[in-house]
Amino acid sequence: MKVCKFGGSSVKNSTQIKKIVDIVKRDEKRQVIVVSAPGRDDDFDEKITDHLLNLATEGNHFLEQKIEISKDDSFNAIIKKYTKLCDDLGIAKKKILDSLENELNNCDFKDDKKTAFFLSRGEHYNAKIISDYMKKSGLNVKLMLPEEFGFILDDTYTDGKVQAKTYDNVKKHFVLKDNEKVVVPGFYGVTEKNEIAVMSRGGSDLTGGELAYALDASMYENWTDTNGVYEVDPRVIPDAKVIPRLTFKELRLLSSKGFNVFHFNAMLNCKKSKIPIRVRNTNNPTNKGTLILSERVPMEKLVGVAKLDNMASIHIQKDMLGEEIGFTAELLKIFGEFHINTYHYPTDKDDLAILVEQEDLKGNINNLRREIDKRLKPDNIIVTYSLSVITLVGIGLKEDSFTIVDAITALKENNIAFEMFDMSPSKISFHIGVSQNISDIALETLYEKLLTKENNCIC
Repeated sequence: MKVCKFGGSSVKNSTQIKKIVDIVKRDEKRQVIVVSAPGRDDDFDEKITDHLLNLATEGNHFLEQKIEISKDDSFNAIIKKYTKLCDDLGIAKKKILDSLENELNNCDFKDDKKTAFFLSRGEHYNAKIISDYMKKSGLNVKLMLPEEFGFILDDTYTDGKVQAKTYDNVKKHFVLKDNEKVVVPGFYGVTEKNEIAVMSRGGSDLTGGELAYALDASMYENWTDTNGVYEVDPRVIPDAKVIPRLTFKELRLLSSKGFNVFHFNAMLNCKKSKIPIRVRNTNNPTNKGTLILSERVPMEKLVGVAKLDNMASIHIQKDMLGEEIGFTAELLKIFGEFHINTYHYPTDKDDLAILVEQEDLKGNINNLRREIDKRLKPDNIIVTYSLSVITLVGIGLKEDSFTIVDAITALKENNIAFEMFDMSPSKISFHIGVSQNISDIALETLYEKLLTKENNCIC
């Protein structure tokens, strides 16, 4: 059995939905089909999920983004979208649209419960439409809703976590015959009290990963609008190639530095059970995409180079800092109190640097400095803004650490200064910090020097 998840771009309109039906028909093992809410397309500038969030927040969601879309505008856009999907696919629409309008107009929930309920409706109704169209197309398919088979989340409501009993519920309800398929709406589940809860944005990936784990699937296919995971951002390097094979660890390192292919948490249980994940393109289904494995034989030093922009470095100077027990722990505690995520910690005897996302410092930096001064009494605090962190990843680095020398030499030869260097404890990645205004040039330089075939093989 294969579990297939189709993201928002893959189900954004009738043309795309017809493509996924063809994809499902091509492989009889594709039995569990997880679908997202419709993404934006040429006729609809905003995602349905954002319109639903705008409804839940009485129009404030778009207002906060300085987008002039009212609550009524969002309601009309949602109804128009699902009406068009039904019409274009030629399926009965009255029952679906009446139910949708009734739920959007008569929701009695408050606060996070209300938000979760509205957000879940995008996947809920898209799954109903897609299931009906698949039946019309001759597939033996049934719709299975999370509230019916017990996809249990905790009661956080808008950031729900899957509960252990979900796996038993899935095994009990997903007993499928060879030619039988099921459509499942992603992103949402129910609490122990049978109240709707959603996972974090991108949660359809999580639904797919958890179903693959519960069913011990032979593969989890994640269908999107790209050919796979690229060696480097194709917006910067147009001729970048797709990485054919990655380990979970390698993808984890790349995704933490800007490779936003899909929700990493969706891989955790697949990794635990060694279920391979293949990232594929709905618009190019003959392309094999990227295969993500628990283990692979390295044939190259590097697999990818990621770049994370809008970073800042907070450099703490204090004489004898290295001999002060608990200094780093207290410093990280302060960052935690301000809800600021921290990254690398380059350090020596009297200096320590913390990398953070620049956005997290907005509205916080003055009070953060004040708290650090008060509790740790540093000699100096130096903040450097507008940094980019370039991360080079590959399990082959363990066999050839001289790649680091090649990277630094390439930057030197092109007169590219760097602000920071840090090698990971796993020795399968290293990070170079450069000024953001030269980060694209640095990325191109490192890619050309280190990821071209003749320079990247393990011989």
